[in-house]
Amino acid sequence: MKIRPVILCGGAGTRLWPKAKKHQAKQFIDFGNWTLLGKTLERVKASIYDAPIISTNAKYLRQVKQHLKKHKIRKFKIVLEPAKRNTAPAILSTALIKDIPNKQPLMFLAADHLIEKVGLFNKAIKKNQKKLTQNNIFIFGIKPKMPSSEFGYFLTRNNKVSRFVEKPKEAKAKQIISKKGYWNSGMFYLRKDSIINNFKKYQPNIYRNCNKAVLKAKYKSDVYYLNKQSFTKAKAKSFDYAILEKTKDINAIKLDIPWSDLGSWKEICKMYGRNKRHYFKKKNVFHRPWGSYVNLFNGKEFLIKELYVKPKGILSLQKHHHRAEHWVVTHGKPKITLNKKYFTMKPDETIFIPLGAIHRIENPYKKPVKIIEAQVGSILKETDIVRYQDIYGRVK
Repeated sequence: MKIRPVILCGGAGTRLWPKAKKHQAKQFIDFGNWTLLGKTLERVKASIYDAPIISTNAKYLRQVKQHLKKHKIRKFKIVLEPAKRNTAPAILSTALIKDIPNKQPLMFLAADHLIEKVGLFNKAIKKNQKKLTQNNIFIFGIKPKMPSSEFGYFLTRNNKVSRFVEKPKEAKAKQIISKKGYWNSGMFYLRKDSIINNFKKYQPNIYRNCNKAVLKAKYKSDVYYLNKQSFTKAKAKSFDYAILEKTKDINAIKLDIPWSDLGSWKEICKMYGRNKRHYFKKKNVFHRPWGSYVNLFNGKEFLIKELYVKPKGILSLQKHHHRAEHWVVTHGKPKITLNKKYFTMKPDETIFIPLGAIHRIENPYKKPVKIIEAQVGSILKETDIVRYQDIYGRVK
């Protein structure tokens, strides 16, 4: 039996646009003629998979259908949530549709994850298919590249998950990594009967109401419209909290592959830094007295640049009215001014420059400084620079 991929596509992407009234959902952002949902749809074209099921809401139906058409996926099912209820009701409702046989292996994927070395990923899924039972759950751990407070972790004993740790502080994350902890990727692999058995046992309220929502659902043109009255009665809980923290039968599939949920501008900057060659165009290089910068990608309300600050180069002390900035240092040791604070940064360190903050980059050393910068805001032009001091005589 082939594995049925289920793509969870309901996220709003608010972490990237915390103060924006209107923001783009992360899975649909154009990062340069590709989106995270598009990459996920390409991933499930592998021979181990059956036709995908997409769990989303009415707000995103048009964009989901556009993606399916663009990526030439003709066989699919869409399950539409009538209200936000977090991942537990979304996962259960999708599994309960009648297209899915009881012992069907289901692979739950987030629509907004970037996974490289897909061959290794799919190989691990196929390898563990025979180990699926009516009760167990497999989750995917990613070997951490550095201690991060942006991800959850888990610890294992004999490949069984022994403990979850929710987004720890960096010092705690270091301890977890020293105990061979893995990032929790938020992807799940289990059979339909295991989902039903776990929800019946641990979350009867969610099971009862989601089951009614599916039984009363309207079905038209490959789309299930879940019954709103029943679905909204289901408790809003994450799958982790509703099931994973209760059951003891969780197995870990450990992977050492490049993975990111691109959940922060730091992660997005790093992704562009890794793939710089792909985005670099000579016509987008601009020279300045302090060095140069290159525009790598101009997106919708964001711009990614790489700054090159030559030895002894100093940018003007400045602020912006219409944009905030996120910096990730990739080379050198820049001295940073941020309002009334002064400090030195090292490679792989990141800093946020809020809208209106007075800031400056200096390079007092002999080695050049390189910084990947994400500008986020409504106006992303050089005209939005208010200079206070400048050693090159550019203050009017």
